[in-house]
Amino acid sequence: MAMARASSGLAYPERFYAAASYVGFDGSPTSSSKGVSSKFANDVALLLYGLFQQATVGPCKIPNPRSWSPIEQSKWTSWHGLGNMASTEAMRLFVKILEEEDPGWYSRASNYAEPVVDLAVNHNPKVEPITENGNAFPETKSIPTENGSLLEIEDKDVGLDGLGSVNVYDQWVGPPVADPRPKARYEHGTAVIDDKMYIFGGNHNGRYLNDLQVLDLRSWTWSRVEVKSGIESLESPSPIPVPPCAGHSLIPWGTNKLLSIAGHTKDPSETIQVKVFDLPTGTWSTLKTYGKPPVSRGGQSVTLVGSSLVIFGGQDAKRSLLNDLHILDLESMTWDEIDTVGVPPSPRSDHAAAVHAERYLLIFGGGSHAACFNDLHVLDLQVMEWSRPTQQGEIPSPRAGHAGVTVGENWFIVGGGDNRSGVSETVVLNMSTLVWSVVTTVQGRVPLASEGLSLVLSSYNGEDILISFGGYNGRYNNEVNILKPSHKSTLQAKLMETPVPDSVLAVQNATNATRDVESEFETGQEGKIGEIVDNVDSEPMITRTEESNEHLLATLKAEKEELESSLSKEKMKSLQLKQELTEAETQNTDLYKELQSVRGQLAAEQSRCFKLEVDVAELRQKLQTMEALRKELELLQRQKAASEQAAMNAKQRQSSGGVWGWLAGTPPNQNADDD
Repeated sequence: MAMARASSGLAYPERFYAAASYVGFDGSPTSSSKGVSSKFANDVALLLYGLFQQATVGPCKIPNPRSWSPIEQSKWTSWHGLGNMASTEAMRLFVKILEEEDPGWYSRASNYAEPVVDLAVNHNPKVEPITENGNAFPETKSIPTENGSLLEIEDKDVGLDGLGSVNVYDQWVGPPVADPRPKARYEHGTAVIDDKMYIFGGNHNGRYLNDLQVLDLRSWTWSRVEVKSGIESLESPSPIPVPPCAGHSLIPWGTNKLLSIAGHTKDPSETIQVKVFDLPTGTWSTLKTYGKPPVSRGGQSVTLVGSSLVIFGGQDAKRSLLNDLHILDLESMTWDEIDTVGVPPSPRSDHAAAVHAERYLLIFGGGSHAACFNDLHVLDLQVMEWSRPTQQGEIPSPRAGHAGVTVGENWFIVGGGDNRSGVSETVVLNMSTLVWSVVTTVQGRVPLASEGLSLVLSSYNGEDILISFGGYNGRYNNEVNILKPSHKSTLQAKLMETPVPDSVLAVQNATNATRDVESEFETGQEGKIGEIVDNVDSEPMITRTEESNEHLLATLKAEKEELESSLSKEKMKSLQLKQELTEAETQNTDLYKELQSVRGQLAAEQSRCFKLEVDVAELRQKLQTMEALRKELELLQRQKAASEQAAMNAKQRQSSGGVWGWLAGTPPNQNADDD
């Protein structure tokens, strides 16, 4: 069996005492730490002092110092602010802060020699935990594999607690994941909710999968989530079976739901389908959306920006590459196709996307049918304008099928390939400066140099942890690897996310309180931690402290009077504003009543106008009738005149006929008889 000679590192509490000795504490609760003043700023030194006291003595039980001494007050505030934090947690935070302030402290520590042990590669020996004050500290070891590419953590107490003490940054390590493991796959979806990593779907030997697996990030054990027939939901009339798929995106939604967006299936639909998995009920359902959904696809990027999903690119069921942009509002459940300006990225799939400052969408890499890319595109989501900024630093090689995750302003990219081989380096992009750098490089054909792997972010005890799973590099993988990046995100924000928020918040409050006290007494303090813990009893310091106290009291009184005066003015302004608000409300009420009155008058006028319009219509009808009668009367009059004229003409003819008859010798009577 091959053997590896590896450095085990000191386990707790020995590692803590080594760190305390390096800082300047001699290991006793009353240590004075003369050598600290030249190494740390006041706020860091005070926090280290409080953590040391918490770890060695326990919670602060001494009363607040009676004398108004800025030094003693600062020390007491730093210690007392930690509350009931466990001594083990205080030890870990002490070492963590020291590693952040002085990353190379351990190599320079002279009081402790690091033991060297012989361990078998990929073998888990039995490790006895060290017990201190009833608290167990399992010894954790980092062991290089035979090809030197990965490190494997060996820990009897299998869990994320052991990861917290691994003194390895920017190196991929393999946690002690228990069997059985899920089927090997790539192009799956991954999401983290409550220290659990969920894996859904994927591709294995050309067959699509639809199983949902979960990895407990504390016990490092896999289990399969049983999908139930379930009950009806608001999103869908009834729970549905989810078809096997790959190339989809899995997004955590709230605290108990997963969204599966798009993906390739055996019988693709015409448009993108959004499936919802409800963790409490264990049921899938189809999300009911509005608007025009995008055409179905796989290999797209889906980025959560606020309460919206931004979908870009991918490949449709006909293998046509896309570069369209769509947004799904998760509040209104409405799709919107976005028209952008500028030059968008060329059509592609299997790229990576990230959002920076909740405003800029970054697209990196991806591939077409013939080539892979290493270009970087940025979309300003406020004006919807594309740009292609200049990349700096160690620009990554072209790749597709890679995975990315953001830690603060740093965007980590892992894996991928260029149609010839997998990419071995893990790179990071500072999204503010657009400078690339290489984090680490793996050797050989390992899962991290794969296409279609997944990468998610988790954290424990204030430290970010990147977790990768699966991928394809000539064979299908189902391995888990983790990396603790040295690139910092916001420490206080991460500390607030740990499972012991009370103690961590106590550290934060103690630090803030310490900084506040130090700012108030800045003129009275002329040193760092050496003066805080060593020179308390010196006469010059007492004199300066008394003078500072008197000056501070006078300053505080003046500030108090000024604040009281300002408060009185603000109260007067507030009272005046309340009066103005009352008057405005009264005026508004009067105006509303007047408006209602005007509306009533307007309604009455509208009714009267309607009646007038009816009357006008009736009069028009009568006028039309009268016009017809007038025309008929004129016609009768013309007929009457014509009749009278005809009668007159007939009479005239009769009179003229009598004269001619007389002339002809015929009497009128005879003519009449003949007629």
